Amino acid sequence: MQKNTSTLLQTYLQHQGSPFSDPGFSAPELQLSSLPPAAVPFKTWHALDDGERLNRAQGAFLALTQHLQLVGDDQSDLNPGSPILLAQLGAARLRAQGLLGNMAAIMTALGLPIPPEEDTLGLVTFGASAFERKCRGYVVTREYGHWTDRAVRDLALLKAKYPA
Repeated sequence: MQKNTSTLLQTYLQHQGSPFSDPGFSAPELQLSSLPPAAVPFKTWHALDDGERLNRAQGAFLALTQHLQLVGDDQSDLNPGSPILLAQLGAARLRAQGLLGNMAAIMTALGLPIPPEEDTLGLVTFGASAFERKCRGYVVTREYGHWTDRAVRDLALLKAKYPA
């Protein structure tokens, strides 16, 4: 899953044109209020208990599944002749849903409550410009990679703490 996130981001950027496809493009300042950022100070992350880590990851991947659907819809309109990109976005959404199911099973096994599903997108601006939709897709694909990396770290801690 981790390998696929960097491939998705690169494929996404290549299909958006300049400035996204320019070498070294990065815009870490771009964020979406409806998508929690994966970045957290190490001390804060380290102080989280298992339940809080899983809750945050669960909430993030729930938001990511919804955002990836929106980005896929946007790209179907902006890049309809890009079946590889559209397939990668669809696969990413399915992987995020699969990870949600796995995290729910872990939470149940640990006796933790599973957060209720919510509509994290809220009201979506359907009149967004092509550039705004490309920016939104960039943030979603970037954060999908960051959250996947964080989930791998979180699950590795759980595996070490609760060996099979």
